[in-house]
Amino acid sequence: MSSKKYFGLSRRQVVRGLLATTAFGITAKLGTGCSPSGTTNQASVGGSAAGGAEELPVGFIYVGPKDDYGYNQAHAQGAAGTAKAVPGVKLLEEANVPETTAVAESMRNMIDIDGAKVLFPTSFGYFDPHILKMAAEYPDVQFFHAGGLYKEGTHPKNVGSYFGYIDEAQYVAGVVAALTSKTGKLGFIGAKPIPQVLRNINSFTLGARSVKPSATTQVVFTGNWAEPIKEAEAANSMADQGIDVITCHVDSPKVVMETAEKRGIFSSGYHANQSALAPKGYLTGAEWDWTNIYSRITQDVKAGKTLSDGSIPHLLRGGLKDGFCKVSDYGPAVSSETKQKADAVKAQFMDGSMVIYKGGLKDNKGNVIIPAGQDQKQQDPKLEEMNYLVEGVIGSIGS
Repeated sequence: MSSKKYFGLSRRQVVRGLLATTAFGITAKLGTGCSPSGTTNQASVGGSAAGGAEELPVGFIYVGPKDDYGYNQAHAQGAAGTAKAVPGVKLLEEANVPETTAVAESMRNMIDIDGAKVLFPTSFGYFDPHILKMAAEYPDVQFFHAGGLYKEGTHPKNVGSYFGYIDEAQYVAGVVAALTSKTGKLGFIGAKPIPQVLRNINSFTLGARSVKPSATTQVVFTGNWAEPIKEAEAANSMADQGIDVITCHVDSPKVVMETAEKRGIFSSGYHANQSALAPKGYLTGAEWDWTNIYSRITQDVKAGKTLSDGSIPHLLRGGLKDGFCKVSDYGPAVSSETKQKADAVKAQFMDGSMVIYKGGLKDNKGNVIIPAGQDQKQQDPKLEEMNYLVEGVIGSIGS
């Protein structure tokens, strides 16, 4: 469903009321799950789909709205694409679920009421402790989380982590940004200084400095995934400082893109394609292709594979060549020469020859982070624990 409202109440309120009045049997017949269009599913849980194949109830939970032009929209598009691509999938969705015990309640309801066998709670803060606790309570349900780092021997065996090396697309976007910028001053608005955000900031900067060594990236952290006022303030402040290309890692880049366009500066998108929000200044962006990932996992589950027996990997990762992410189409402000150089870099990612984090790398305090001769390739788990900003980034973690 596109939101948590169900006849004016939240889905959780409805479930509480149904359980309190012992109406579970009636509910099971009528169905409480919502289809992608918001209509009631007619097939009962565990029954047969219209085509005769056994249904697989798959739940998706989002921290924000499904039409945010960003993180949640990208995941929702992936869920819808999977429902179309994989026969027999019964799609269950809840949006605007905070990173609190509310998500545990949503997961429990999807399992107990809707019969979910596979759950994709997508937001970063859902993982620890909520997914981990629910996974221990429901060992027969498979829990997949975007970005969480599964630890063998510590986390439940029915927990998996999937994510993409979208920093590859950010590196390409950095190349485009630096070659298009007139000032060499770039800006990055991040939500929280977690490893995934830091990796995007650093890769964007390293891409920019690979073609323009004097380029800098001013970083501002807003403190949360959805802070539209702070995001607008940060974008305006950057424009006032002469920064002429802005990108971000927040849940919805909408405000950042629109503010950059109003200020007459360039923008680079994230999560989904935001070119419609900034038709003049949008350069390119780093986009997810969650349909590819979700379809792959769902097909494995339907084939009888599980996380617990190891037939589905606990860590699923991939980059541009694996179709986990992509570079947005170039905007009208990108020159043909810049396109050629960016495409050449993208080709290196596609053939596996590109290494972003090379030996001799320093942070923005002058410390050597990766010693000479010790390159860290994309699969290196150390990159998933990133806690630094590279040389060329102006700002600090927590700024």
